[in-house]
Amino acid sequence: MKQISVTVPESFYKTFIDFLKHIPDAKIEEIESFSIPQWHKEQTLHRLKKSKQSDFIPWAKAKKQLKSK
Repeated sequence: MKQISVTVPESFYKTFIDFLKHIPDAKIEEIESFSIPQWHKEQTLHRLKKSKQSDFIPWAKAKKQLKSK
């Protein structure tokens, strides 16, 4: 068996799924798109606004620290 991922317009979704249901041995898995809650976005913006330049480290140094763990 092969596995594929398909993106279809919302208006065509039901028709597409109905078509796939008639294929023997076809397994249909619906994956909801991931969305970030508004409170999480606000919290992130708040943290960014109150942070200081000294709170950040260069990417090269962070990458080195991650590799050493």
